[in-house]
Amino acid sequence: MMQFVDIVTMTNNVIPFVQSASYPIRPGNLVRPLIDGEPAFRRICETIEAAQKSVWVTVTFMWGDFEMPDGRGGTFDVLDRAAARGIDVRVIFWRPEAKTEGLRRNAFWGSPAHIDLLNGRRSGVKIRWDCAHPGFCQHQKSWLMDAGIRNETAFVGGINLNPHSMVTPGHNGEGHNHDVYVELAGPSVVDVHHNFVQRWNEASERLAENGRWGTGSEATLQFPTQVSSARGSAVVQIQRTIHQGCYLDGQATPEGISYDIASGEQSNFDQYCAAINAARGSIYMENQYVDVPEIVDCLHRALTRGVDVVLLMPAEPDVGLPIPPERQTFLKARAELGTFEGFMLAGIAGIGVDGRRKSIYVHAKLMLIDDEWATVGSCNLHRFSLFGNSEMNVAFSEPHTVRALRCELLREHLDQDTSDISDRDALQLFRKIARENRRKYEVGDHAWEGLAFELDPGKYVG
Repeated sequence: MMQFVDIVTMTNNVIPFVQSASYPIRPGNLVRPLIDGEPAFRRICETIEAAQKSVWVTVTFMWGDFEMPDGRGGTFDVLDRAAARGIDVRVIFWRPEAKTEGLRRNAFWGSPAHIDLLNGRRSGVKIRWDCAHPGFCQHQKSWLMDAGIRNETAFVGGINLNPHSMVTPGHNGEGHNHDVYVELAGPSVVDVHHNFVQRWNEASERLAENGRWGTGSEATLQFPTQVSSARGSAVVQIQRTIHQGCYLDGQATPEGISYDIASGEQSNFDQYCAAINAARGSIYMENQYVDVPEIVDCLHRALTRGVDVVLLMPAEPDVGLPIPPERQTFLKARAELGTFEGFMLAGIAGIGVDGRRKSIYVHAKLMLIDDEWATVGSCNLHRFSLFGNSEMNVAFSEPHTVRALRCELLREHLDQDTSDISDRDALQLFRKIARENRRKYEVGDHAWEGLAFELDPGKYVG
């Protein structure tokens, strides 16, 4: 029987977790951040190769030319090797529907060519395809090894199976993405397990022609019944975005949680607002998009309280033109964050093969608060991820781990060791270096300190 602890007695953290999540707050976890694709996928592959029972994966996008690190081959090479030694390998792939079919180009959506590929390699992987609510995306990216046994391990984050993401920290080269996963062990893995079973059993295409593939893909899975023992000291809550009505199985939520999943879940949105509103000293964010007025309002209030805020976004964002009037109003409100001395909007750029700076696309979705609390996952700060996509984040409180993540990120972005200074001093140093790098960029000097450079909030339209 699954055991749950009263969330009121579980943590004395100043940064609150949220009661709108379908999963509880759980102590006793080990959280290990993995920065950039090559280190992240190397660790994922090592865990797959050590798996004893199962490998279960949720995928949004998978490029045809993506390969795992160290000569392991493509995704199916890695997964088929696991299946060949008797491991239960299952993948839930997103299938874009009519309103999102333009995104099929880099999705493994079950086309005739995809089925031919699977038949040709006689893949041992079990697959179900899953559409999202029309106009939205099944955007979770998770890997779950040995679900339900003692050494179960999960990886949650935002890194797609994209060759531009298979890069090392430091980003020497061109066409790079910057992104993050976290490795998770301990009690909260049961919630990643539950999420996979819920999606597998109710995958939208499971009864459709070419809606599943592989012997055993027709079978449903049993929900977890026990929680793993403690593996560390981090307090964790698995948080999601689930569109209203996506999961209708009345038995889908874990026993002991009073939550109607049919009403949907927006705990990622609730958590971002709650954490920003509770920040006392520092907020460090990396996100592909910040497009929701409520989030900008929370940041404005934090800056008014004197909190230092650094927001890292793509220096060359995806932009739709022309910009409609309502978006112009939003952009003006977001630009006002730049009137605060404690705020910085920044991008990152590495050295290309020609010795010149090349923009690095920030695809990470993370936030660190006060060197004691963080969230990492798949959730962008736009209306799709916060109110309609299927998303999953790991929110965690463990000061040592959060501080170490801050130091590792800033070591990459600033080429500085910030382990001996406070979070606020580190963000002030970030602003200093990024402003100097911006000045150098404007005069054609590519000899920067680190990667970060200041962006103009008044001109940023991403």
